[in-house]
Amino acid sequence: MGAAPWQAFRFCPRCGAERGAVVETGPFRCGACDFLYFFNPAIAVAALILRDDGKGLFIRRAKEPARGRLALVGGFVDAGESADEALRREVREEVRLELDDLRFLSSHPNDYHYQDIVYPVVDFFFVARTSDHERTTALDGVASFEWLDPHTVDLADLAFPSMRDAVSRYRSADRG
Repeated sequence: MGAAPWQAFRFCPRCGAERGAVVETGPFRCGACDFLYFFNPAIAVAALILRDDGKGLFIRRAKEPARGRLALVGGFVDAGESADEALRREVREEVRLELDDLRFLSSHPNDYHYQDIVYPVVDFFFVARTSDHERTTALDGVASFEWLDPHTVDLADLAFPSMRDAVSRYRSADRG
């Protein structure tokens, strides 16, 4: 399964003292120098990008975690970026599209399993439109892409539980 981030710290990042007993949650506290490190969740963004015919863009992940699984376009927010800036950057980097009419859909907690560490993440989901869908190109981290009906895509095929929740939320909101 992988270790939680606080379990991966074997030594204090400030003084180098060996970690004592592992605390199951909360911040890392060094017993030698009283250094405190908080393990706050990372922030990620993703979008259900729609064409005029209502089909949504789904990608196949080229990298772990969940390589080969269906996903929405997105990624992590860098320091100094807003969520919408990060999303627009990720969409350009992954599929070469520009977004129109971006609106917030929902947020969901997620566990991101990467290189034997389980990172806590809060995923922010948006719905967007694009007017230039014919430019779609599989780029960084994308093995392929498909335009699918978001109302009929098999939720079990989606890479992460948070994405399943977001697409379910979209289905409910779109029908309501």
